[in-house]
Amino acid sequence: MTYTPPTTEQLFVLDHIARIDAMAAHDKFAAATPDMVEAIVTGIGEFAAEVYAPLNRVGDVHNPKWEDGKVIMPPGFREAYRQFVEAGWGSIDGPGEYGGQDLPFTLATVVIEALGSANMGFSLCSILTPGAIHALMAYGTEEQRQTWLPKLITGEWNGTMNLTEPAAGSDVGALRTVAELVTEGDHAGLYKIKGQKIFITFGEHDLTDNIVHLVLARTPGAPEGTRGISLFLVPKFRLDAGGKPAHANGVRCASIEHKLGIHGSPTAVMIYGEDEDCLGEIVGAEMGGMRAMFVMMNNARLMIGCQGIQIAERATQQAQHFAAERVQSALAGTADRSPVTIDQHPDVRRMLWRMRAQTEAARALTYYAAAQIDFGKLGDEAAAMRAEILIPLVKAHATDIGCEVASLGIQVHGGMGFIEETGAAQHYRDARIAPIYEGTNGIQAADLVGRKLGMAGGDLVRGLIDDIAHGAADFPELQQLADACRAVTDWMVTANTGDRLAGSYPYLTMLATATCGWLMAIQHQAAKAALESGSGDRVFLEAKIASTRFYLQQIVPAATGLAASALAGDATLAPLPTIA
Repeated sequence: MTYTPPTTEQLFVLDHIARIDAMAAHDKFAAATPDMVEAIVTGIGEFAAEVYAPLNRVGDVHNPKWEDGKVIMPPGFREAYRQFVEAGWGSIDGPGEYGGQDLPFTLATVVIEALGSANMGFSLCSILTPGAIHALMAYGTEEQRQTWLPKLITGEWNGTMNLTEPAAGSDVGALRTVAELVTEGDHAGLYKIKGQKIFITFGEHDLTDNIVHLVLARTPGAPEGTRGISLFLVPKFRLDAGGKPAHANGVRCASIEHKLGIHGSPTAVMIYGEDEDCLGEIVGAEMGGMRAMFVMMNNARLMIGCQGIQIAERATQQAQHFAAERVQSALAGTADRSPVTIDQHPDVRRMLWRMRAQTEAARALTYYAAAQIDFGKLGDEAAAMRAEILIPLVKAHATDIGCEVASLGIQVHGGMGFIEETGAAQHYRDARIAPIYEGTNGIQAADLVGRKLGMAGGDLVRGLIDDIAHGAADFPELQQLADACRAVTDWMVTANTGDRLAGSYPYLTMLATATCGWLMAIQHQAAKAALESGSGDRVFLEAKIASTRFYLQQIVPAATGLAASALAGDATLAPLPTIA
């Protein structure tokens, strides 16, 4: 269950896919020099391997404990989190005027990847805080920013996102939490929050002395549905005149969930304003909650996609180590009947290369999306629009890859993979939540064929396909997939809603695989050029060429075959028979 940071791979993708050097050419990100980038990627890898990774199994076995409304984290977690804060890892892309380092969001993505690969459950404490920061930067007042951002940026306080309620899961518009404006007294201008939220990641814990909840609620008289929702900042403790947590704020953790995986992460049921007043500050305009929350949600969706990389990387490393040591059976077709390590058997090699290629593809897709967000911050409107298209691809496809690779990891281990002591099963259990939370992957597919495909009459998606086709000149399999994506896109633009939704998931998989194929083709060419020039790590470059070739020749063609499913329409989905 050891973790080796894939530093060389991460730097290669930052260079050739994220184009980190182009970011650094702008004044805003001038600090992202090659030396700084290498120091951050190397440093966070070492930190993750030395501090977070040893606690991965600890959190899985010794789960957080709920006691009378308080959550006690597993042994070692508080000390490790304190080291994370003191080292400044949470402040990488934070705005400088509030204590951040003003570095690209893409580098912050690398930080989250490293922490999550080392310990996915524990890293969830840090995964939503950046979204809270971005929401306050976009919609908060200057007073709110001055008050809350410095501690959120350092990680001394963490942020949460409160959407889901018992009767309002994916249908956010059905929520019933209420917020009533206080018009008199010391708290005039604040809102009394009353309601219940469920599935709140790190909603309660003992790692920080305050927790900043961003809560969706409805003001009196607001219309039903999402139009009537507002966003509120609700701290666990209200602050005193010096800005320190001092007054309990009527926020209570009623319980934490018992889950299939991510046992190191407490998932809380939160009660607001039950026994005493719970006060919150509105963020943005009244009934502008969904607009403000989507700033946080888009960040979270990319971070969840990053979890697909995390689990895939960890599962791949473990499977490869196991396969290189496990001796079983002679190699078929050879005269020597001596048993060999299983990584010499063709089908095991197939699984290992598939795991590695899919992991690298998910990383390229995620880094590329994060980079488009950064270029959007630099004024590149086309990049900002490209990021909008990529978010559902990253969230859905990268998490699907995480599940597939973790499952293959168990398969490589054989029967031992099904035994908890090897650790392979934990990766599979941890990975399974990622396609569900922050908008199920089915919702991501619906978003793609609904809102995203509708942008500019489908031309934004067509522009992505054009780029893929342009980069596919030397790869006929990728060209075929790009052509299939174009044909399905043209059909989707004119199809009715039911038919679009029926084919949305295979279409998302096609488009995501084509995008990954394009990014893998770029890496293939870059690795070949470096190898021919004699620069770089030869072993790494040869492996990169092999993994990208595997992806383009074996994974890309399978996605082309999904076109028939994408075009089949709603008529093929007959009503299910009633179960007696």
